[in-house]
Amino acid sequence: MADNMITVTVTDRDGMEHELMAPTDMAMNMMEVCKSYDLPVEGTCGGMALCASCHMYVLSDHELSELSEDEENMLDQAFFVKPNSRLGCQIKITEEVDGLKVALAPVSA
Repeated sequence: MADNMITVTVTDRDGMEHELMAPTDMAMNMMEVCKSYDLPVEGTCGGMALCASCHMYVLSDHELSELSEDEENMLDQAFFVKPNSRLGCQIKITEEVDGLKVALAPVSA
């Protein structure tokens, strides 16, 4: 495996697990990785934390960055929010998140 690649696992809305390779040298985030694998993540705002269409649940106990005020505000308006909810666009792909496990949140009711 290339030095600059990590593995993340995404559970889609049908309960299927997808093991994805993600580059750490392209300043990508989880929303972009999911989209690049054609997983059903909208990312309507383009990763600016202005929508909640990349809402996901963090299943592993990785140390992630604190919620920004923008991200917190968007999650306040999202459906099906849980304590482990995050916006995929705010989870940066770095070596520290190697092995990260997330699940896509259900779409709005």
